[in-house]
Amino acid sequence: MTQQAPSTEPELSGVRNFRDVGGLPTVDGRRVRQGVLYRSGHLAHATEEDAVFLASLGLHTIFDFRNAADQKLEGPDVELPGVRNVNLPLTDPADGAEFWKMVRDGDLDQLRTVLGDGKAAARMAASYRNIVKERTAEHSRVLAALAEDSVPALMHCAAGKDRAGISVAVTLLAVGVEREAITADYLESSAKHRRYRIRRGGGAGTAYSPEVMDLLDPLFDARAEYLEAAFASIEETWGDTETYLARGLGLTSSTRERLRERLLD
Repeated sequence: MTQQAPSTEPELSGVRNFRDVGGLPTVDGRRVRQGVLYRSGHLAHATEEDAVFLASLGLHTIFDFRNAADQKLEGPDVELPGVRNVNLPLTDPADGAEFWKMVRDGDLDQLRTVLGDGKAAARMAASYRNIVKERTAEHSRVLAALAEDSVPALMHCAAGKDRAGISVAVTLLAVGVEREAITADYLESSAKHRRYRIRRGGGAGTAYSPEVMDLLDPLFDARAEYLEAAFASIEETWGDTETYLARGLGLTSSTRERLRERLLD
């Protein structure tokens, strides 16, 4: 039997952006079941107490959407007994490597050139569009696994906002969660205590100056326009959500029904 999530959000010392996705409403009046689908940032820095809590959830599978470069930077996930770890990178480690090095180590002039005048937000929106269009095989695999036996499940990337955010959104679309509820859940990643802690080189006075942090903010903020870009990509590429699920992801009606049985009350 699936364990129920705690009634209050846990305070995890080494894991950012953790939450249960349960409770979200569907268009037909049902709700996502508590204790079957979780989302978070990476688990590489989980403390012993964090690991005990995570182990108590009865997880079947952890989906890690980080690429090899992310894992090298942050480290591997903590091992949880009896939990299957599935690594499905949703971005290429070579794609954007120089960009993210600049984010960590670049000076103010470099950041202004690359991120200023709306460039940072435009980059994020483009990334969301590309992940939806180019990572259909990975999302199809995740949904098939969830329908088969992989719950309770935890989905994460580095910050738990972008790659995990899109994957959670796709999962919720597949079981008919209201679009507004999907967006509201996604936007919770902007809370200060949830956000990814960027590590930058140089002295604290210059590396984290107010102007630097303003330039970086669009990269680490959850903005409705980003998720809307993903939804727009679905509509532009496949016409509508139903066609995306059926043709883009290859989901059959029986698989979707099993997903609803697994994930909904």
